[in-house]
Parts: sequence; C-alpha cells; structure tokens
Amino acid sequence: MNNDGMNIADLFGVAGKTVVITGGSRGIGEMIARGYVANGARVILTSRKASDVEGLAADLGPAATAIPADLSQMSEIERFAGEVARVTDRVHVLFNNAGASWGAEFDSFPEVGWDKVMDLNVKSVFFLTQKLIRLLEAAATPDDYARVINIGSIDGQHVSGIETYSYAASKAGVLHLTRMMAKNLAGRHIAVNAIAPGYFPSKMTAGIAEEFAAASLAATPMARRGSPTDMAGVALFLGSRASAFLCGSVVTVDGGYATTV
Repeated sequence: MNNDGMNIADLFGVAGKTVVITGGSRGIGEMIARGYVANGARVILTSRKASDVEGLAADLGPAATAIPADLSQMSEIERFAGEVARVTDRVHVLFNNAGASWGAEFDSFPEVGWDKVMDLNVKSVFFLTQKLIRLLEAAATPDDYARVINIGSIDGQHVSGIETYSYAASKAGVLHLTRMMAKNLAGRHIAVNAIAPGYFPSKMTAGIAEEFAAASLAATPMARRGSPTDMAGVALFLGSRASAFLCGSVVTVDGGYATTV
C-alpha cells in the first residue's frame, strides 16, 4: 500500500511557511501566532498598538516580525502591505483576524459604532487581501495553494442576545465574503476559508456582561470556553496540506454553542 503524504509532517506541517496575522498582538491572533511559530513557521504580526505587537514579537523570538498598522484606514492597509513586501517575497497564509466590536441599544446606536466596526471587520479583510495578492500568488502552487483564512464569529451565524448590531452584521458579511473570495481566487491557486470562533478569552469577550457570559457557558454542550490549543489546532489545519480540498468553508469552533443554543 502506498502511504505517501499520509504522515503527520506532510499533512499538517507548516515549517518554512510565511504567515501574516492581523490583530496579531493578543487574543485569537496571539493563539494563532504561537501555534505557527511553535511549528516552524515565520509570522508577520500587525495590530494598531505598536507596544503590544512589538512585545509579542520579541517574546516569540526571531521567527516573528512586528509591523504596527491601523488597518481600519486604507492608507495604512497600503503601507502595511508595502512593508510586508519589503520583508518577504511571498505569503503562504494570511489570517484576516483584526476586529472591533460596539454595543449599544437600537435607538441610540451611533454611526461611529457602525463605521468603525465595518471598516476594520469587513473592508480591511477585502482590501488587505487585494493588496497582498501578488505575494500570495508567489507562494501558491497547483499542489499546495496559498491560504487566506478570515476570522468570523458565531455571531455571524446566529442571533446573539447582545445588541452588537454592526459586529454581528460585519461577521455575517465576513463569512459570505469568504465564499465570494473562495470562488474567485481558487483559479489563482489561493484557497479562502473562515473560522467562526465562539467564546475564547480575549479583550473583546472580557467586555461581555457577566450574566450573559455565564448563561452562554451553561448553554455550551462542551461546558467550557475555548483554549489557545483549540484555536491553534484549527488554524494549523487550515494552513496546512491537510485542508487542501477546503474552499469557501467555515469551521465553527465554539464547543457546540451556536448550533445548539
């Protein structure tokens, strides 16, 4: 029997790959970064706050490069993409993870809370991928596609009990944008997929009201929050040969909450 390509290193290995992670200084971005560095990849991290992203890069060591940028602004998207092109000639995996949220009651929800969230959560996903497309194509081969992995949320799949209108709409948009991009970039040997996380420890989830957080935990079939290894495992899968036939897929990582609540 021919077992070529069936070992763990061939299927799940990411050693030598160059990976860009937005929102890469903490939370889900940090979990992904640590998982990739631990497995031999080089990571390029960005976030708005320079001290945070530079601090994580220093902690991760020489395999990590920090390029601070505010990706809610088109000029910063273009500058960041230019900086990436100066430090590497190819990008094997792009994680569009940077995101923001805003909560307010319907009658008082402000325009700034809409625009800030949509610009970062949706607009930057599209335009950063567009600006990095040549580097993604340079890494892509017919046998091993480059990958774009968009971080959505379970709030884009079900109706939350929290009044975060722009956040929920943005994450639903990210999931459908993923499908649109997947269809149109596959011919360029770039596979686009998404992760829809549930409740993972982060600055964003720390702002959820205690009673709602407790209720959601009680309603989660696995009865726990997500851990760094839960996120790293899925992220490594989607960036490796093991996921080679996934295109336009959304992997929900939430302990069963969104599909059963």
